[in-house]
Amino acid sequence: MNRQVRRVGLALTVMFIALFAIASSIQVVRTQSLYQDARNVRAAYETYKTQRGSILVGQEEVVVSGAVNDQYRFLREYDSVLYSPVVGFFSVFTGSAGIERSMNSLLAGQSSAQFFEQINALLDGNPVTGAAVELSLDPELQRAAWDALGNRKGAVVALEPATGRILAMVSKPTFDANLLSGHEYEPVNAAYRAYLEDEDQPLINRAIAGDLYHPGSVFKLVVAAAALESGRYSTTTTFENLADYRLPGTTTTIQNSSGKTCGEGTLVTLEQALIRSCNIPFAMLAVDLGQDRIRAQAELMGFSDDLAIPLSVTPSTYPQEMELSQVALTGFGQFDVRVSPLQMAMVTAAIANQGVLMKPQLVDQVVASNLNVLSQLSPQVLSSPMSRETAALITRMMVDSVE
Repeated sequence: MNRQVRRVGLALTVMFIALFAIASSIQVVRTQSLYQDARNVRAAYETYKTQRGSILVGQEEVVVSGAVNDQYRFLREYDSVLYSPVVGFFSVFTGSAGIERSMNSLLAGQSSAQFFEQINALLDGNPVTGAAVELSLDPELQRAAWDALGNRKGAVVALEPATGRILAMVSKPTFDANLLSGHEYEPVNAAYRAYLEDEDQPLINRAIAGDLYHPGSVFKLVVAAAALESGRYSTTTTFENLADYRLPGTTTTIQNSSGKTCGEGTLVTLEQALIRSCNIPFAMLAVDLGQDRIRAQAELMGFSDDLAIPLSVTPSTYPQEMELSQVALTGFGQFDVRVSPLQMAMVTAAIANQGVLMKPQLVDQVVASNLNVLSQLSPQVLSSPMSRETAALITRMMVDSVE
């Protein structure tokens, strides 16, 4: 009898310990991640008790919290759809996205960096005012990119090579965040559902996420860098100048975009092939280089990285374990090579910055309501994917291709 009582007591003790561990995990370990979860509308409701910080571009406020006479006290107001994919939205009903989500604790005045402000507010009996987030975007470049994209679906990214500052980030089609920030459930939910069901997926920032793109000929820059960095090739290395090329191990043939040879003559140099953007020489080069060397070069340029800028970036990919015919196709950015527009901007930025790749960053600084600077952009080297000499050679070829 005593043995059975001890067993029951032991079982109950283990159960209480397990229950305590689970509760501790939720209340302590996972508190911050649960609070920041975009689906946690209760957290969003709590933040309406304070005036959320502004988001600025070029010293101009593009997102503000205006005072209103309802239970939420403040309404999030968005100046232009020009910035919607970047700034995102903040809603008591549908959660948050973009900078509104990734910088939420600072915007809401709940970051540990705002500890002294929180103490002062507590002593004064006033709510904390959120910090202002100043983005790196250049309003003129942003507008130019927006206008250049026109009515086409796609994205544009411009980087400052020496610092990694993101100067423009446009994604189309886009959305009106004002339709999602309202305080009446029915219209907000209707707008949100409409955006979710839109086959063009306007809520997705195509510059960094969603269905990634085939890079096409711009991937030749990565292959050229891999070739020159290997030491086995130079800009004068020659390839047979064919009008048709049969993929290894198949009966399938490919052509240059012109349908002809890559210029005159029986041979074509690496330099000529890049300047003229010819597919066949780069297919041959990819087969000769091998997939491992190309993949290694791509990863040095940011492929496969889980970046936070602070927005989460979908990693670009170079495929694994391919047949030679598939490797040939990757030489000019086809088969299963997938990239974000940001990734290809990073490739060209590394070339422009003499072979050094800087981490892309969207936030210039964060300023508290008392004007204390809580954080400032600090340029960070992500990698050195090529030598200064290789970068100079590729730069020269890129310039020659457009002159």
